Amino acid sequence: MTKFLGLPFYVKLACTLISIVILGYLAKIGDTILVPFILGLLLALLLVPVSNFFERKLKFPRTLAGIITVLLFFGLLGFGFYMLASQLSMIKEDWPAFKEQILVGFHNVQIWVTDRFGVMHNEQMDILNKTATKSLDSGTLLLGTALLSLSSLLILFVFTFLYTFFLLIYRSHIVRFLLLLNHQEHHNIVMDVVGQVQYVVKKYLIGLLLQMLIVSTLVFAALSIIGVKYSLLLAIITGVFNVLPYIGIFTSMLVIALLTFATTSFTHVLIVTGALIIIHLIDSNFIVPKVVGSKVKVNSLFAMMAIIVGELIWGISGMFLAIPILAICKIVMDRVKELKPWGYLLGEEDHKDSTIRNTISSKK
Repeated sequence: MTKFLGLPFYVKLACTLISIVILGYLAKIGDTILVPFILGLLLALLLVPVSNFFERKLKFPRTLAGIITVLLFFGLLGFGFYMLASQLSMIKEDWPAFKEQILVGFHNVQIWVTDRFGVMHNEQMDILNKTATKSLDSGTLLLGTALLSLSSLLILFVFTFLYTFFLLIYRSHIVRFLLLLNHQEHHNIVMDVVGQVQYVVKKYLIGLLLQMLIVSTLVFAALSIIGVKYSLLLAIITGVFNVLPYIGIFTSMLVIALLTFATTSFTHVLIVTGALIIIHLIDSNFIVPKVVGSKVKVNSLFAMMAIIVGELIWGISGMFLAIPILAICKIVMDRVKELKPWGYLLGEEDHKDSTIRNTISSKK
């Protein structure tokens, strides 16, 4: 490490960039292994207290405690998906009215296009038919992609389940490996990093669950007051989509606007959109800083960059995993002397820290 620090800056920069490119490439080609492994790691860190309860209080063997813990968690997760599916099944009962409303809205749009741009109905239908023909030509490809996505989701679920179970069982073994990997004088730092990572991940995931619950409750109350159908379903969708930072709320807003337009009127769409914007402002300025943001001390600039990079590498899974991974990196950087400047760069600005302010003042 000392020899590396003595190298010229451009050599260190080149080595850093090459390492980032190689790691990014390995992460891209190894997504089938890495994504469920990291998800399993986060869930295992969350479920450690539950497993400890079964082991210490009820005197269960670690394997049995791990099995029960993982089954309970994924059972609750499956029940949540079942409730969501049961809500989705309600839409099929109103499908005829839904289709009629869409057709009426489409007819009104046709009239507006004719009045505004002078494009007659038959010309519009010709354009739509050509577009539909091109879409049908690639229908087989789209169906194959959908089936592939479904199978990938199933594989992700199974692998995450297995990784969570095995990481719970071998958690002490992994910690001992990390201790053996470092010198005796660094063992306190290693244990501090392990403890902080577990604390931050646990608090972050619990904060996300609380955020989902609060946002879903606010959306459900707003939609119920406005009189929108499927208010519970739309509230659950918003809460789930809101897990994706910056992107989820706008996606759920689009879904809710379409369903609201199909079941009510355009006036209701405007009212619902305004209500969702207000809820988003409340979530961004009050809920996230107090419930989620206080647990993960990462500034918004690098959080946004991490989300974009995560989406480029791993898609939606990468967007969800970006902030926890960045938070873990910051914890490690804050405790390694050579990486502390990078940990400071990733963190929030500390207005109480007068070191840099005094340095700038002295230069003036």
